[in-house]
Amino acid sequence: MSTVKINQPTAHEVAAKLLAIEAIKLNSDTPFTWSSGWKSPIYCDNRLSLSYPALRTYIKKNLAAVINQYFAGAQCIAGVATAGVAQGALVADVLELPYIYVRPKPKDHGMGNLIEGKIEKGQKVVLVEDLISTGGSSLKAAQALQEAGFIVIGMVAIFTYGFDVAEKSFEEANIPLVCLSDFNFLVQTALANNSISADQLAYIQSWRVNPATWGK
Repeated sequence: MSTVKINQPTAHEVAAKLLAIEAIKLNSDTPFTWSSGWKSPIYCDNRLSLSYPALRTYIKKNLAAVINQYFAGAQCIAGVATAGVAQGALVADVLELPYIYVRPKPKDHGMGNLIEGKIEKGQKVVLVEDLISTGGSSLKAAQALQEAGFIVIGMVAIFTYGFDVAEKSFEEANIPLVCLSDFNFLVQTALANNSISADQLAYIQSWRVNPATWGK
């Protein structure tokens, strides 16, 4: 498979469900400001899905199905802190696999752990994320697992913005990524259910050309 793949059977439905609960918001009039300082007409907070039992179940089952399909040799599930911690635990429960999670940095007290949980070195691990933007923090977690002696066979996520920089980074790291939906399916779905107009679609798509300088 290619390094970054979108799970076609879930792509439109996941986008529609996230739009319905406003986990993904589109605003072409007043752009959002990300923590990176980027201006964007889209903001994604998939953690909201945890508050909706039916959607939470739908997501965990489909992430688990993707792992079974693409990463059948998985021996452990790892969540990426912080947003991937809960999603990862839910998926590990469905698959009945051991679970660990990776912190952004080691604790500054106690054992100073970077990786929480216990599995054997050499085991095959699949990482779970809720959102992929540039891929930097996700791949940092993958690197931490590799340096600790684990074999990272892939990563799954609920949604990706589909940035070229992320795809390139995953290719360079040689870590396959499978997402339930992405930006392209999102805007198609938003247009189809009248969440945005054709003019707004063009405006939002212009952001994808160069998000780092868009709106400045």
